[in-house]
Amino acid sequence: MIHALISGAIAFLVSVALGWPIVRYLRERGIGKEISEYQPATHQKKAGTPTFGGFIIWVPTFLVAAVAVDWWNHRSILLPVAMISATGAAGFIDDLGSLRGRRWGRGLSWRFKLAYLTLLGGAASWLLYDQIGVESINVPWLGQYALGPAYIAIALATIVATTSAVAVTDGLDALAGGTTLIAFVAYGIIAFAQGQEFVATFAMIVAGANLGFLWYNAHPAQIIMGDTGALALGSSLAIVALMTGHWLLLPVIGVVFVAEAASNLIQISYFKLTGGRRVFRRAPLHHHFEEIGWAETQIVTRFWVVAIAAAFLGVALALAVPE
Repeated sequence: MIHALISGAIAFLVSVALGWPIVRYLRERGIGKEISEYQPATHQKKAGTPTFGGFIIWVPTFLVAAVAVDWWNHRSILLPVAMISATGAAGFIDDLGSLRGRRWGRGLSWRFKLAYLTLLGGAASWLLYDQIGVESINVPWLGQYALGPAYIAIALATIVATTSAVAVTDGLDALAGGTTLIAFVAYGIIAFAQGQEFVATFAMIVAGANLGFLWYNAHPAQIIMGDTGALALGSSLAIVALMTGHWLLLPVIGVVFVAEAASNLIQISYFKLTGGRRVFRRAPLHHHFEEIGWAETQIVTRFWVVAIAAAFLGVALALAVPE
C-alpha cells in the first residue's frame, strides 16, 4: 500500500504542475464553455470558464502509471487505461461542441454517446470475462459466486450506468471530481485488501491526479472537467470496481451518482407521464438544492460528506466477504 499511496501523491504533484499551463493556455485562447439555458440562472457567471479539465487528470495518470504499475505482469490494467482513452476522446469531441460561439459544431448527441458507450462497454465486458477471467459477484458475509456468461451483460450495464451517472453528477465546481476521488480511494483500499496491489496503485494514481485537478476546479472554478474527464472517470471507475469483483457495492460507494442519475430519470419520466409536472424543482439533484436556496459550496460539501460516509460503509461491506 505504501507504493500505491506514494504513486498517488506523485500523481497529485504532476497534476498540479501541469494544470497551471493548461489553464493558462485555454484562457489565453478564449476556449470557454457556453452555459446552457436549462441551467440555473446563477450558472451564467460560469460562462467562458475553460473546459477540457479532464486532461489535468489523465495526462498525469498515464505518466505516473507508466512508471509505477508493473504492466508486464499485470497487463489487465491496460483495460481501464484503454477505456479512459476511448471515452475521454469522445468526451473531448463533445466538449468542443459546448464552447462559446459553437466554433466546432454542437457536439455529440446523447444517442450517439449511449451507442458508443454500449459498444465500448460490450467489448470491455467480454475482455473481463474471457481474457482477464473476472466473472464473479462478491456478496458480503456470504462469499464469492461465479456468474458465467451472464456476467457480460451485468458488466455492460455496470459500465454504461456508472459512466452516465458520473457525467450527470458533473454540474457544480468540485462535485464530480471530489465524489469520484472518494470512490477511487475506496476501491483502492478494497483492491489492496484483496492482494491486487496493481489495481490499488492505479486507483490511487487516478485519485491523486483528480486531487490535483481539484486545485483548479475548487469554487470558483478556474477550469471545468467537461465530458473529457467525466466520461473517462465514470468508465474507469466501473472497470476498477469490476476487476475487484465488488461491483455490487458501486451503488453504495457511488450513492451520490445513483441519486443524481435517479433524479434525472424520475424527473423526465414524471414530466412525460403528467404532461409537464415535476417532482424536483430542477434536475439533476444538485440543481434542485440550488433552486431551494443552498449555496453551491454547501451542496458540494454535503455531497462529499455523504460520499465519504458511503465509502466507509462500502469498504466495510467489502471486507465482510469471506475469503
